[in-house]
Amino acid sequence: MSLLSVKNLKKYYPVQKSFFATSDAMVKAVDGVDLKIEEMDTFGLVGESGCGKSTLARLILNLEAPTQGQVDFRGQRISGLGQRAMKPFRKRMQMIFQDPQSSLNPRKRIRQIIEEPLIVHGGGDSAQRRARVQEMMEVVGLRPEMIDRYPHEFSGGQRQRIGIARALILQPSFLVCDEPVSALDVSIQAQVINLMIDLQEKFHLTYLFISHDLSVVEFISTRIGVMYLGKLVEVAPCQELYRRPRHPYTKSLLAAVPAPDPQVSLPENILEGDVPSPISPPPGCHFHPRCPQARPICSEEAPSLKEAGSGHHVACHD
Repeated sequence: MSLLSVKNLKKYYPVQKSFFATSDAMVKAVDGVDLKIEEMDTFGLVGESGCGKSTLARLILNLEAPTQGQVDFRGQRISGLGQRAMKPFRKRMQMIFQDPQSSLNPRKRIRQIIEEPLIVHGGGDSAQRRARVQEMMEVVGLRPEMIDRYPHEFSGGQRQRIGIARALILQPSFLVCDEPVSALDVSIQAQVINLMIDLQEKFHLTYLFISHDLSVVEFISTRIGVMYLGKLVEVAPCQELYRRPRHPYTKSLLAAVPAPDPQVSLPENILEGDVPSPISPPPGCHFHPRCPQARPICSEEAPSLKEAGSGHHVACHD
């Protein structure tokens, strides 16, 4: 049984009525996603801005109710649960946010920030909570004597370690990491990524890792899903996807990664044009207006995600 299972998940947002849009227009942020994440897996999720990655993450954590579909955690359906029914699952599912500065309350000391989940979920008395906070600070590489400082007294990398400590204080088994290193310097990114890998082995964690940086995703992920305009277009084991990408969109994303050699010429298959509006996505395959391999069927019939061997799934008519 998979740790997390998502079936036909959709999230549509109504568009406010205006001169250009009627009241029944909908933004199709997530449009029929199916995926499974296994125990201790690191599932990397990539795609252009606005493709629905963060919305999918919020749906998985039941921070938003889906328009359609379901999310199962350890075989139990959590989509649609109310706040009280969802509370036991909150201890097992946590999130690391993108911006380590805005995700921390500047008016609270680090001790208060990290121990807050313990207070919400009844994690012992004040002395026990303080000891637990100090222990977790050491785990993520922070000195315990920093416990009474404020967030502005830390660097960006240290603030992200505080966010990780807060996420781990309840000993969860599943973490959603929404661009957790994109706001950090490159050298600090490497430190935080290595920390997350060590923590995964130590605490048997499972990650959903969302990022724009394909190099980071390749380094940390075991499986990768490529998302385009609310849909998964390709899912494969990490090395398989980087060696043999099958979807034209995936090939274009990988081709767009800058080469460190200035003598290397730019690839020819760089994508042109903009992502279509999620309010009125193209018929058939959403990618066909930008696809160099498009055929007539691509504009008529939407391809489903089908297995192409070796755990590799692709949504393409070719």
